[in-house]
Amino acid sequence: MEFSILDDGRTTYFSAGEAHLTKAGRLSISAASLKKKLGWSLKPQGLCQGDLCIPVSDGAGLTDGDDIDFTRFGEVLGRPTVVDAETGVAAIGRGANSQIETMTSLEAPDFELPDLAGERHTLSAHRGKKVLLIAYASW
Repeated sequence: MEFSILDDGRTTYFSAGEAHLTKAGRLSISAASLKKKLGWSLKPQGLCQGDLCIPVSDGAGLTDGDDIDFTRFGEVLGRPTVVDAETGVAAIGRGANSQIETMTSLEAPDFELPDLAGERHTLSAHRGKKVLLIAYASW
């Protein structure tokens, strides 16, 4: 199953070989794909993107072999995550400080998702038009 990961206004696609669901139903991404597609790598000094490194303790539960747990990845970064296994979509939110800027601008960040027929649509393609987004949760 292909996974689409929404991160900071962009959509990144991961093939079944790059991301998969564990037996516990958690999204797991190969460390190589996380580095190649999102720019994050696990180094001895922590989880790094360029010159920025966030310390990670050995017992953080971030890795399982060569794979990285997506939810734990978000927790280490201080960013919320959500995974919808049925549709193959996952998202990593922005940290609290960046959300303040977004909320004051009142402009929705751009994203791209497939419709039920598999055709991909972006929010930016509808800028200047009224758009109704329907979101639901199981709780």
